[in-house]
Amino acid sequence: MAYRNKYQYETSPRKLKPEYEPIRKQYPKKSTAKKTNNKAKSKVQVNKQKKRHTKIMLYVAVGFAILFAISYRNSIIDEKFSEIKALKSKLASIEKENEQLEVNIENNLNLKTIEQSAKENLGMQKLDNSQTVYVNLPKQDYVEPATEEIVEEDNTNWFQKIINFITGKK
Repeated sequence: MAYRNKYQYETSPRKLKPEYEPIRKQYPKKSTAKKTNNKAKSKVQVNKQKKRHTKIMLYVAVGFAILFAISYRNSIIDEKFSEIKALKSKLASIEKENEQLEVNIENNLNLKTIEQSAKENLGMQKLDNSQTVYVNLPKQDYVEPATEEIVEEDNTNWFQKIINFITGKK
């Protein structure tokens, strides 16, 4: 269908496709303007990601510190509670012992008990009339004066002594 002087369009033969497709390496397009923008954008994005990561890590660290403080506070409260409980039990045992000693003292202060223990343990007896001795004292009171002389020390400082010397006081 080719004519001499005239070319008929779309008359070229069809190209056959090969049975395999050749492997072509794809190289990135080289463009200096785009690279600087991409690098600047990627640096900004990396900085934003680092800031987010730092912020998240800071929140995690603060949360961990708060939880640690709460658990430490609870452990101290538990220790103090057990200490108080031990002191209360010790106080109860001391109060019980104190009450027992008071009852024992009251029982021993009873006159009949004292008299009985004096008779049994010490072999004492009540006084008879034959054991009573009367003492005669004169009816006059004699008061003896003190034989020791009391000396008062002067407790004044040196400035007061000078003033007393000038004024003539002792």
